[in-house]
Amino acid sequence: MPLDTQIKYKGNSLINVLLVDDHELVRTGIRKILDEVKGFKVIGETSTGEEAIKFCRKTEPDVVLMDMNMPGIGGLEATKKIIRYAPDVKVIVLTVYTEDPIPSKVMQIGAAGYLTKGAGPDEMVNAIRAVNSGQRYITPDVAQQMALNQSKSVEENPFSILSERELQIMLMVTRGEKVPDISKQLVLSSKTINSYRYRMFEKLNVGNDVELTHLAIRYGMLSTEKL
Repeated sequence: MPLDTQIKYKGNSLINVLLVDDHELVRTGIRKILDEVKGFKVIGETSTGEEAIKFCRKTEPDVVLMDMNMPGIGGLEATKKIIRYAPDVKVIVLTVYTEDPIPSKVMQIGAAGYLTKGAGPDEMVNAIRAVNSGQRYITPDVAQQMALNQSKSVEENPFSILSERELQIMLMVTRGEKVPDISKQLVLSSKTINSYRYRMFEKLNVGNDVELTHLAIRYGMLSTEKL
């Protein structure tokens, strides 16, 4: 839920933040914003989900700003593992994806917040303060869409029937990653990855990765512009 903008910085404790995005320019811009906010400290930057997991296992930040669409395991799997290894860390997914079921899946695995990259600096600051205080934060337009989508049928968004793992592999496949690479990154056999692929094909009534990608673009599951 959106947080009241009147939340204030309390006490002398800093909110330690880790930035995770494969674009240095994005990280630099966010760091510049947060460096100007009293009570915030950016304690690290990583460009992959794998690096973020390692960082959090060694030095637990209070809040992680996590991009979804990165090379390797990506933000979904990284979020899941960080929550498993460091349950006190609050993860806010910061992404271009606005269409369900991605926001719903992200929140279901335990993310503390969901923020789109169209959000302004004030909203980002409020989101960080909210999750650090134990609340959950979802960008208002995404929260509204999630509420509306509860009454939608599968025909309106067929991706809603995918499991968390299938959705994750769908995102990796539509990024152009090959089965052996996905297998290595997720520590699953190629046979298992292909089983998930074929199950997705059947559920979504597509015949191959190209058709899957076209369907993902059609339903807003795949951004045609990486921000």
